[in-house]
Amino acid sequence: MRGKILHESRGRMRVHLMQRRMTLEQADMLEFWLAAQEGIRSVKVYDRTCDVVIQYSGSRSQAISALSAFSYTRTDAAQTVPANSGRALSRAFEEKLFWTVFRRAMFRTILPVPLRRIRTILQAIRYILDGLRCLLKRKIEVAVLDATAITVSLLRGDHDTASSVMFLLRIGEILEEWTHKKSVDDLARTMSLGVEKVWMLAADGQEVLVPLTQVAIGDRIIVRTGSMIALDGKVESGDAMVNQASMTGESVPVHKDAGSYVYAGTVVEEGECVVCVEKLAGSGRYDRIVKMIEESEQLKSAAESRAAHLADRLVPYSLGGTLLTWLVTRNVTQALSVLMVDFSCALKLAMPISVLSAMRECSRYGITVKGGRFLEAVAEADTIVFDKTGTLTFATPRVAQIITFDGNEESEMLRLAACLEEHYPHSIANAVVEEAAARGLLHEERHSKVEYVVAHGIASSIEGQRVVIGSHHFVIEDEGCSVPDDRIFRHLPKQYSHLYLAIGGRVAAVICIEDPLRQEAPDVVAQLHAMGLQTVMMTGDNERTARRVAETVGVGEYHAGVLPEDKAGYIRQLHAQGHRVIMIGDGVNDSPALSEADAGIAISTGAAIAREIADITISSEDLYALISLRRLSKALMQRIGWNYRTIIGFNFGLIVLGVMGILPPTTTAFLHNASTLAIGLRSMTDLPKA
Repeated sequence: MRGKILHESRGRMRVHLMQRRMTLEQADMLEFWLAAQEGIRSVKVYDRTCDVVIQYSGSRSQAISALSAFSYTRTDAAQTVPANSGRALSRAFEEKLFWTVFRRAMFRTILPVPLRRIRTILQAIRYILDGLRCLLKRKIEVAVLDATAITVSLLRGDHDTASSVMFLLRIGEILEEWTHKKSVDDLARTMSLGVEKVWMLAADGQEVLVPLTQVAIGDRIIVRTGSMIALDGKVESGDAMVNQASMTGESVPVHKDAGSYVYAGTVVEEGECVVCVEKLAGSGRYDRIVKMIEESEQLKSAAESRAAHLADRLVPYSLGGTLLTWLVTRNVTQALSVLMVDFSCALKLAMPISVLSAMRECSRYGITVKGGRFLEAVAEADTIVFDKTGTLTFATPRVAQIITFDGNEESEMLRLAACLEEHYPHSIANAVVEEAAARGLLHEERHSKVEYVVAHGIASSIEGQRVVIGSHHFVIEDEGCSVPDDRIFRHLPKQYSHLYLAIGGRVAAVICIEDPLRQEAPDVVAQLHAMGLQTVMMTGDNERTARRVAETVGVGEYHAGVLPEDKAGYIRQLHAQGHRVIMIGDGVNDSPALSEADAGIAISTGAAIAREIADITISSEDLYALISLRRLSKALMQRIGWNYRTIIGFNFGLIVLGVMGILPPTTTAFLHNASTLAIGLRSMTDLPKA
């Protein structure tokens, strides 16, 4: 790829590509391929001008080399482009908006007055019919107000005013439709799969971890508790409860057994199954998600709903005010001034745009929000509940020490633990697997079927002996495993979290996990306190570890040794006391609490089921995203409040000036519609930093 650098500053350059034209597909291919390269922070490709803006964190030469190495014929470049990038959607509405304005300008310039009047009457038919349909349904809504304003203008012979009203209504319709479809498109793409590898059942019965791109139709993949189903297919064996909320909107998990069909993007909440792949890359998943979102009200915040209802409720008052003005003044012009001003356009346009703008701004901070009402919930929350592991502590803990009993070898115990833990997504499980890999320990499948017990541990059998690994509660209390050396057992290092491995009913080893705190956690908690939030930490870990973390971080309250149902139950208690609650976690065991909270927040590197159930997902890089989220949500609600006051106040002022005869109907119509567009454009801007 050849290009010329047009402008550059530190960490940023704008390059003009040496090609005559660029298709939308080529622009997407270049943008997504470059964004995936090492050292590139962000990329924006402008297909109309054949320019690309690159922001890089690496060296300048590295960014130039990446651009030079690109070619539209690269197969790996095409694979980086998602099924729906959103570029084509935006282009379609940009062109629709342009041609709407262009046609009006041309017709007003070229067409003679008589033909313009005929065209205005023909255009008015649609609005008049919409108003009549509304009346036939015994409803007085915005369509009636629009139809009345247009009809009165035509009857008075004021075709220019009628034409202007219809033009601005059309602009509003395009912007509203664009906002809605863009919201749906953005949300559908954020719900795309984050699966790179899957467990495949080989011909010899062994489980093999392979890249998703290597799976073919007819292959069998294994999906267990907490994991996302990566590909569409039919269950060949097994039994599972599958969360299909992202596909069908069902809130209750659906039972799947042999012969059942499962969809890519759904998540196994409990159990496991073997799926025979029938479609690659989740074909049709995007369309199903879009349909589900469009049929739901999830995107709308309470503020948006109130705005829509208020707009409709004000219509009868506008009509009544018009009639009253005419009865008092007997002046049609003054009465028409009232009719020309309605609150609906601005209320129905500004609120969704404000929410969409906030959601887009959140994405810049590594925050994905699934709907406007969740931002509203974050703004109104007074309590935030933290999980510990992977949330207040790093998502990548490490093995610090392995204590063995009964003469067991340390390497063999680690090998066995990794063999079991690699099947389930959790930060501690990942730590065990990574430690085995670092020591060069290969762990072939020696065990039989693996059973995952949510929030407790894993059970299987090797050579006829039951093997369990998990928490103290699970291994010692639930499984009743005995302790070989009580003296050593009572003096386990207190600074670590402990993972217990038992074979044949006896504890064979204790794996000590170093769970380092996030450096920013104390500062984040302090800032949340300053923002008026109470903080609570809940963990399944032991009392001493929980107390150490709570004291270091500075949370107001903590609970140790809790189960998933305990977390959800605690949030229900807070709700009963009148609190609005945010829950943040990353594991399978956090899923019930995430679902119970007013706004559930998942860490992006956490379990698939947590990300699926959560309303908001934040980047795992640092917790400052929580501060940004709270600030943006508060700023959004302030903007919505400002929009309400401005729309009501300005339009009411226009009505008063119209009734007093100071402003003619054409002026009030122009100022009303101009203010609507101005408020809509302001709502698209970034939220204030403070």
